[in-house]
Amino acid sequence: MILNVFKNTVLFFLLAFISCGSKTNKQLSNGNKFTNMVQDDKNIVVGANQTEAYLPLLNEKRVGIVANQTTVIFKNDNSYTHLVDSLISLNVNVEKVFSPEHGFRGNADAGEHVDDGVDIKTGLSIFSLHGKSKKPSKEQLADIDIMIFDIQDIGVRFYTYISTLHYLMEACAENNIPLIILDRPNPNGQYIDGPTMEKEHQSFLGMHPIPLVYGMTIGEYAQMINGEKWLSNDVQCKITIISNANYTHDKSYSLLIRPSPNIPNDLSIKLYPSLGLFEGTNINAGRGTEFQFQRYGAPFLNPETMTFTYTPRSNFGAKSPKHKDMLCYGEDLRNEKGNNEMTLKWIIKAYENSTDKSLFFLTNGFTKHAGTTKLQKQIESGLTEAEVKATWQKDLDAFKKIRSKYLIYK
Repeated sequence: MILNVFKNTVLFFLLAFISCGSKTNKQLSNGNKFTNMVQDDKNIVVGANQTEAYLPLLNEKRVGIVANQTTVIFKNDNSYTHLVDSLISLNVNVEKVFSPEHGFRGNADAGEHVDDGVDIKTGLSIFSLHGKSKKPSKEQLADIDIMIFDIQDIGVRFYTYISTLHYLMEACAENNIPLIILDRPNPNGQYIDGPTMEKEHQSFLGMHPIPLVYGMTIGEYAQMINGEKWLSNDVQCKITIISNANYTHDKSYSLLIRPSPNIPNDLSIKLYPSLGLFEGTNINAGRGTEFQFQRYGAPFLNPETMTFTYTPRSNFGAKSPKHKDMLCYGEDLRNEKGNNEMTLKWIIKAYENSTDKSLFFLTNGFTKHAGTTKLQKQIESGLTEAEVKATWQKDLDAFKKIRSKYLIYK
């Protein structure tokens, strides 16, 4: 079920009410490492902002919510209120919060084990979906009547929020709990590219047979999970999607809040599909610097050809980055345009300029990121980017046909 309702008068009064006591973006930036981007398309209205469409569904219900630092309601001055705080201020009975990778407030390292806890501000119990379990338990859902999923995604298969979505939908279906998805635009939603995941390489970095860049929002993707019967035992989750207003896939979209600690700006979002593959290698992709996914390097890259240098340090979101405190030779990509494509040119260049190629791949990790064993073999054998991409085309064409059945936005 898709609700795309936007009534300006009602929304104005609701947002005026829930904004009481909120902080502006300027105020939050002091000590808050997430708010250094600017949302540039005020015409797009995200699902969370359409309170008149989903508040009636929460009336007299015990509510659970999957949320992180991006789970907010925006205001016109680039400030915002967190959805959990807003719902509580409106006397919605929020029982508990479930957090994805990086945690509820979004400050855990990539892949870091996240423990259960209590939110200091609200006193709500927080149950981690990136710790001992990836899936809410029957016991955790026993006092929940309805669930909400509201997280900003960036549209890359190994960015794990869609894996969290899968397990949440499965748990809701098994426990007969309806799920409201507050949709948000996909900043990499303009194109489809990359190798398609092979079933035998399924992991939390890739749950489904989709390309690395799949061009769908969370709401659209949830429809695909149901429609393709990807949940265990073919169960179906009852979903209500509060869709984005005034959004299409050909629109660009800038994020006001970092979706995770090491995605600091628009360029990092655009380069992430390409540089994210370095996560499965021994190459540092800018973690431990202020330019994550805008550079890459390693001590074993050839200093004669890779003349850009930097030294990763322990910092926000990267306590132990690859090659910590070691001089890395590599390439600075801060002047790249970030075109709507996934490219292999940097990983191929890095491999070709490795002084010891045996150090390059972390084979199991690279396979999980690529979703196939073929890509590593293709790079090692010296295939060009064009030759590798040609081998993806049949799978990409097949996926586009499947994807078209579930699109909300054209």
